[in-house]
Amino acid sequence: MTAPTVTPELKALLRRVKLGRCLDTLPERLALAQTGGLGHAEFLELVLADEVTRRETTSADRRARAAGLDPTMTLDRWDDTAKVTYDRATWTELCSLRFIDGGHNAVIMGPVGVGKTFLATALGHAAIRRRYSVHFERCDRLLKRLRASRLDNSHEVEMRKLLRVDLLVIDDFALQALDALDTADIYELIVERHRAAATVITSNREPIEWLGYMADPLLAQSAIDRLQSAAHELILDGDSYRQRQKPTVTNALDPTPPTPRSSRRRR
Repeated sequence: MTAPTVTPELKALLRRVKLGRCLDTLPERLALAQTGGLGHAEFLELVLADEVTRRETTSADRRARAAGLDPTMTLDRWDDTAKVTYDRATWTELCSLRFIDGGHNAVIMGPVGVGKTFLATALGHAAIRRRYSVHFERCDRLLKRLRASRLDNSHEVEMRKLLRVDLLVIDDFALQALDALDTADIYELIVERHRAAATVITSNREPIEWLGYMADPLLAQSAIDRLQSAAHELILDGDSYRQRQKPTVTNALDPTPPTPRSSRRRR
């Protein structure tokens, strides 16, 4: 049986209708159609399904980068054998993403290194694939950026972007003390997004401890009360998950480290 070929004319036509990337898998699909006895409609459906999958994957990758998500922290890459404990029922509920539709929140807590950021980022990736808008940012960088935006009068624009996003992920909250402006920004974000949009916060401190890190106790209490009243709480505990992400030795046959250049004898 002669192997099917893709003619130059077909290649030109596919590129004219912006389907040039179909050429990556088209020879395999032609061979499958020939050996599997696919009808014309089945073959066309298979080729178009490949293109839809490719476009959706490319779009998701682009939106994930724009959202600030680490590409290595996805649900399928979480090592479930890690010695980290958490409420599986709560995690399953969060993975359903129903909390986003309901404008609810998630507070992910636990000691340093157990995987809070990983799970929060994984939720962001899942939301991206469901076509939600997502923004991920570490708390200290977010507040520093908002503080700087006041200098060029772009603060309102930046706040509107954060208020409008479907899922806002704030990582490492209350790691450092918040001044009056920081506290006011957090208050506005939480109050304006309350039951209107979903927020995920990770922290190695419990919400009751956050009060001591925010400059205005009244604003802090009001914001935290709203956040918790509409939040799922996921508490992680166990060994450091980061140890599982350590790089491995590439040359196991020669583990001896190279001699520093400065100590080599000149010839």
